[in-house]
Amino acid sequence: MFDLTTIIFLALAVFIFIRLRSVLGQRTGRERPPFDPFSGDKANKPNGNGPKDDNVVQLPNRGPTPPPVQPQPASAAEDEEEARPAVWRWEGIAPEGSANAAALDAIARAEPDFNGPYFLEGAKAAYEMIVTAYANGDRSMLKDMLAKDVYDNFVAAIKDREGRGETMETRFVAIEKADVEEVAVEGRKARITVRFLSQLISVTRSKDGAVVDGSADTVGDVVDVWTFARELGARDPNWKLVATEAGQ
Repeated sequence: MFDLTTIIFLALAVFIFIRLRSVLGQRTGRERPPFDPFSGDKANKPNGNGPKDDNVVQLPNRGPTPPPVQPQPASAAEDEEEARPAVWRWEGIAPEGSANAAALDAIARAEPDFNGPYFLEGAKAAYEMIVTAYANGDRSMLKDMLAKDVYDNFVAAIKDREGRGETMETRFVAIEKADVEEVAVEGRKARITVRFLSQLISVTRSKDGAVVDGSADTVGDVVDVWTFARELGARDPNWKLVATEAGQ
């Protein structure tokens, strides 16, 4: 015998089952698979047209695929190369057709590794090192960078300064310009003259510290014209300072 409470619970269960069946429906085996938004298969997308033979997804707003680049014929590439303006070999060093350019060509024929811009950079470095070594009385450094007669003159000036008990302080601010003024080749000897425009602070003090020349607080413009030389083809690759003069 079922009591009244049991009958009420059975009736309630049957009612709930009927409601769920009407809402969810029945599985027939022909239901569409759930939608995967990351799949490239159009059959997986809402409103898809079924499976395709490929799985390439066309992106929106993408233009047509450009045609492959055809290799350029060698003759056309050579013509394009010839059409480009040639850079002058001594650009920034010597004008085309000048005597200096001809002398630089002669140096390059004797020493194919010669490079104009590198020479100028080396000349600027040598200029600063020599001026600083002279101020410091560094004879060892000067001996390696100067021709004998120039070295003798520098050392004589250093001795005079030291004999008076004076000291010299020089500090470079900048080398504003370094321009090739003259190039000459005589036999195996090559000479290149460079005009330097520099800014530096230089002061000479007496043995009691008083300023006898220059200023410790003023930046001065200095123009020097120096000539460097070396024997072409020699084992020693260094250019040495062979002449100095004050520029205008």
